[in-house]
Amino acid sequence: MVSLRKNMETSNNLFRCSCPVTSAVDIVGDRWTLVIIKLMLIQHCHTFKDISESDEGIAPNILSSRLKTMLGLDLITKTHPPNNKKVNIYYLTEKGLSISPIVYDLKTWSDTYLRDYNADMTSFDQPSVSQLPREEAILEIQKHYLASVASVLSDVY
Repeated sequence: MVSLRKNMETSNNLFRCSCPVTSAVDIVGDRWTLVIIKLMLIQHCHTFKDISESDEGIAPNILSSRLKTMLGLDLITKTHPPNNKKVNIYYLTEKGLSISPIVYDLKTWSDTYLRDYNADMTSFDQPSVSQLPREEAILEIQKHYLASVASVLSDVY
């Protein structure tokens, strides 16, 4: 009963209507959620500090709020490295990782259509990934990400 009530409260607070596209935009269409997912997926940021010190310039209070929302929606999970209970390690759940194709497609679209408007735009692909067909590139990005999670969970922070 409590989880049902929580889900109903979450639904009422997060979603403006019943449209599936609008509901998805309500979650990942804010200014920061996809950026945080990109930082985790592509740049292998796993801690609050990693994310907050990125070039994106996300304010700590906004980051904290987004991480809490993402945890509540099961897009990410939080744990500690084996030898340091003070550091939180955030990583994408299966649900969060399933957003990888959206991140990849946004990167490809931006690279194709916005590069002329943003001369400072960088590419976050490894050269070997950018040469792969879409599905293979996405799988390669996910593979690198999962390896980074396994590494950070085995390291001492």
